[in-house]
Amino acid sequence: MGFADQRFNVNLSILFTELPLLERPAAAAAAGFTAVELWWPWVDSPTPERSELDALKRAIEDAGVQLTGLNFYAGQLPGPDRGALSIPGEESTRFHANIEVAADFAESLGCRALNALYGNRVEGVDPAEQDELALENLVLAARAADRVGAILLIETLNKPESPRYPLVTAPAGVDIVDKVNEATGLGNAKFLMDLYHLSMNGEDLPSVIERFAAKTGHVQIADNPGRGAPGTGSLPLADLLDQLTKAGYEGWVGLEYKPGDRPSAESFEWLPRAARAAR
Repeated sequence: MGFADQRFNVNLSILFTELPLLERPAAAAAAGFTAVELWWPWVDSPTPERSELDALKRAIEDAGVQLTGLNFYAGQLPGPDRGALSIPGEESTRFHANIEVAADFAESLGCRALNALYGNRVEGVDPAEQDELALENLVLAARAADRVGAILLIETLNKPESPRYPLVTAPAGVDIVDKVNEATGLGNAKFLMDLYHLSMNGEDLPSVIERFAAKTGHVQIADNPGRGAPGTGSLPLADLLDQLTKAGYEGWVGLEYKPGDRPSAESFEWLPRAARAAR
């Protein structure tokens, strides 16, 4: 088994960022990949102009790659923000405005997974108030995802890098998944298992996989320390992905790592070219 038996996609919001957005899908294809994912590309706008949406859609289609995952609007990411849906006021309103835009864009490209980042705690705001708002917005997002045949992903981040983000353990993330599914009755909310973030939290990764593989809708990887490519740190990523496969996970594995001081195209030597195209 090992890396050659996985279905990988490339996150174009952290890899190939040395290129303009519209050139990244073709660069991923030139590197041998057939699937990509994205954070919400327009950090300043939850509702970009139709021309911008159409241009990105054409770039993805012309490159011949499949968009397999898309984030809802999450504020300044990368940057100080970690989502918008639990932030009272303007940010929550912006997330709300983005829901149908993101869902429609995903549907236009056959994308079947939408990721909703929870958002940081806000000083002076009752966490219970934020959690209530978050659940309301996640229910709306789950329904929009269901309308376009997609799942809704709930992601756990890590406390050292995201100290104000409340979902920093696998159980915390899965608890929100369960609450959303209970509220909607749709069952399309799933856990996004990011092995880098979980390792930064010091979690027992084999135990997390054993407990939560069945509720996992997407996996992302980077090595630790450093958030670099597999092999640059100490995580046994091939073994962990094998365990996920044995536990029944059949979904995508997103490459969400930093390429380091080199062009992104040179950061894939750990993965034989023949194993990069989705099977």
